[in-house]
Amino acid sequence: MSISITPKAVKEIQRLMQADESAKDSFLRVMVIGGGCSGMSYKLGFDNQPAAANDKVFEQDGVKLVVDAKSFLYLSGTSLDFSDGLSGTGFVFNNPNAKRTCGCGSSFTA
Repeated sequence: MSISITPKAVKEIQRLMQADESAKDSFLRVMVIGGGCSGMSYKLGFDNQPAAANDKVFEQDGVKLVVDAKSFLYLSGTSLDFSDGLSGTGFVFNNPNAKRTCGCGSSFTA
């Protein structure tokens, strides 16, 4: 399984990278960390350190996404999307491994 990035998310990641000088030549690191109202939370950030040997690397339309092996256990099959609708703006994780999510969608239980 892999992690996919929707065209809308790709466009937003590219926009953010162009707007932030320090993000040039970086990749998007996605992690799952403990916390949040449902037990686990997603964490996104730009990183320019080399990927570790056990990291999983995915690329979509020139955007590189890197996930550590532990986080990948929770993220396998996930689609990263971007929403700019009336109910809020931000990245959305469509995670088939989440058994329960919080109301805002930023934390989950696997």
